[in-house]
Amino acid sequence: MGRRGIMSTQMKEEIAKELGFYDTVQQEGWGGIKARDAGNMVKRAIEMAEESMRKSES
Repeated sequence: MGRRGIMSTQMKEEIAKELGFYDTVQQEGWGGIKARDAGNMVKRAIEMAEESMRKSES
């Protein structure tokens, strides 16, 4: 089993759309996004993970 990123490509694309920089990703790839956008993406992914953990606990 190969090592994979924590976030799937689909999840990253969804978050990019939600945060409004998916156009940049399509045009320039993931390297084209601002550091702040990347940070916000990680923050959002953590929030989503915490939400799903809370749901599975209840």
